Amino acid sequence: MKAVAFPAKIANLSFPSNCCSLFFRSPATFLSPALPCRKLTKGIRGVEGLMSQCLSSSSQSLSFLSNSFSSQPESELLQALPSSKPKSPPLQLPWLIVGLGNPGKKYQGTRHNVGFEMVDALADAEGISMNTVNFKALFGKGVIGNIPIMLAKPQTFMNLSGESVGQIVSFYKIPLKQVLVVYDDLDLPFGKLRLLPKGGHGGHNGMRSIIDRLKGSRDFPRLRIGIGRPPGKMDTANFVLRQFNRQEQEELDHTFQTGLEAIRILLLEGFNKSATFVNTRKSMEQLS
Repeated sequence: MKAVAFPAKIANLSFPSNCCSLFFRSPATFLSPALPCRKLTKGIRGVEGLMSQCLSSSSQSLSFLSNSFSSQPESELLQALPSSKPKSPPLQLPWLIVGLGNPGKKYQGTRHNVGFEMVDALADAEGISMNTVNFKALFGKGVIGNIPIMLAKPQTFMNLSGESVGQIVSFYKIPLKQVLVVYDDLDLPFGKLRLLPKGGHGGHNGMRSIIDRLKGSRDFPRLRIGIGRPPGKMDTANFVLRQFNRQEQEELDHTFQTGLEAIRILLLEGFNKSATFVNTRKSMEQLS
């Protein structure tokens, strides 16, 4: 039997798998009576007929698949597809804002406790409860904008403030650049604020304790509140434990308002903008 030479348009066609299974069989199987396309004795016409039958079967299969998918709701089809879930944003670590002072009614309203008062003002403004005692401090959690914050007023007395701050920083793994310490400063004029990115303790025992507990690191921001120098020859220890008179308290309330705005800017817009705001006289004029 001579080999049949197929025309180019037939030889170059690609066939579905079910059609190919009909072509590539053994002669015995191919000529089985069970197959509807068993006779290829008619040459090219026989092949074309077989091709037509195979292509018709493939079209019916594709039509069935298309109808099956079109009858399904879009939500089901999307669920069947491999999902590419977006990566969740990195965990936002909280800011820790610490106000320094001494616990107890005896020290309320004294110059050495302006750090406590600033944190109280911030808690009141942002609706944060400070009734929890944790890490040797009065402690509260909240948010400013979308930034989580923790407020702390160490109850260890001023000279041991680092015991509380060190525990909080270690437990929550807070970066030091997100630890703001608020405290009184003798070297600043009364009511003046100064925001710094880092620095030493400046002779302040509370800051000295914190730096010691942070393994000597000074790389954390601090907001200093000026209480002025003692008049005449008054002892410094007695001066810092004195309470404010009415006029001083009114001026201090303006200072706290400036401090609150500075803290909000720090958290939401960054250190540089906050420092520019709080370290200039313009900020005081805006709020007066």
